[in-house]
Amino acid sequence: MSPDHETDDDSGGYDADDWSRLAAFTGKVATLDDVQARRAVFALDDSERPWPIDMDLPQPVIWWEEDGEQAAVAVQAENHTSPDGEEMEVLGLILPDGSAAVALLEDVDLVDDTDPTWRALVDAAVDMSAADDPD
Repeated sequence: MSPDHETDDDSGGYDADDWSRLAAFTGKVATLDDVQARRAVFALDDSERPWPIDMDLPQPVIWWEEDGEQAAVAVQAENHTSPDGEEMEVLGLILPDGSAAVALLEDVDLVDDTDPTWRALVDAAVDMSAADDPD
């Protein structure tokens, strides 16, 4: 989400104490309509036998990506099977700045909001976002 995309005070971001207000997408597999309506982070239409993963959402996670570890909150969890039979557990993530990302469950550590590493990563991301904000 770009800063000019939102006109109200809530950019969709969060800090270490208000992440739980994020809306989770649960109970069904997301469609493109769900993504376009901003109810879901992703929709995969090229998989077979998709189903929602039964997990408590929203869920704080530490996402291990190319650039290192990053705090996020999982708000969507689905299992998808590729045409060649490979199962993928896919998460829709919201980052502290309010942007969205997609990750495999195997690339995240599930934590709780008292985890000192997760809290430090959220705080650092929030501080960095504030430094980048021209207002």
